[in-house]
Amino acid sequence: MQFRVVALLALATFGSGWAVPLPARAETVIEHVARTGELTMGGTAAGSPYSFLNSRKELVGYSMDVARLIAAEVSAYLGKPVKLAYMPSEDQASTFRQVSRGEVDLSCGAQFTWEREMFVDFSLPYSLSGIRLLTRTGSLDGSLASMAGRRIGVVAGSLGESTIAALQPKAVRVPLTSVDAAMKALLAGKVDAVAGDSILLAASLRNSSAKGYGLVPDEAYSRYAVGCILPENNSTFRNLVNLAIAKLLQGYLNGDPTAVATVDRWVGPSGILGLPPEVIRLYFQTVLLNHEQIQLPAAGAAKPSVN
Repeated sequence: MQFRVVALLALATFGSGWAVPLPARAETVIEHVARTGELTMGGTAAGSPYSFLNSRKELVGYSMDVARLIAAEVSAYLGKPVKLAYMPSEDQASTFRQVSRGEVDLSCGAQFTWEREMFVDFSLPYSLSGIRLLTRTGSLDGSLASMAGRRIGVVAGSLGESTIAALQPKAVRVPLTSVDAAMKALLAGKVDAVAGDSILLAASLRNSSAKGYGLVPDEAYSRYAVGCILPENNSTFRNLVNLAIAKLLQGYLNGDPTAVATVDRWVGPSGILGLPPEVIRLYFQTVLLNHEQIQLPAAGAAKPSVN
């Protein structure tokens, strides 16, 4: 039974816009950046807290801060200024195709799946999430049986849509254009619940200030890491991307004020999600334990002399 569910999830994912890409460009990402002075980043601007437009119509978010750190790391490697150029796309599937074809160099805030890993390379993760339901308190309990015959809002072509299609085909999936559109449909009573990324749903709920809604079930239907994707076969660039992310994670663990502020403004206690520091630290420690500890100066330590 478990194998059947996994197989259905894989098929549903491939059937939701994640088409086999065209061959990547001959030029590597590092060669492209060295030639143009630009690091191109694809994505949508509707994914708080990862990337979204603030009240001043500025593109901000956790993923944007991570991308700027990556651009700085590439700049240091090349020994020349590197500008981060954002190239918006219509949806996640379009972004994936842009990266897999080499039309853009990078996209951050991507949900890891083994199927997607076949066509792009993933970075170290800087977040952890999963698929859950956002619904009115006391409505659905999150069990598969509770979804049968109920209207479940999903972002068209998303991992949330394919997960619900595989796990509960008797649910009435209502395709919507974005998480914000799904949130509006839920508040208007047009759907009974919204299925999607737990962090994106939690951020949307917090931004709406709506009361009487929550995420179910307690354990996500599926869990995955969130990081950056880049075109395959770009080992030097991938190393620089991973180094930039590892430095951020290690800096947070070391108490570096800049790293702590970068993370906390989006997912920390005073940020959009309000996660406790101990939860963030535990995840960052787990990520770094699978690779290597980064030796960074302790917060407030004097910089070593170059003489």
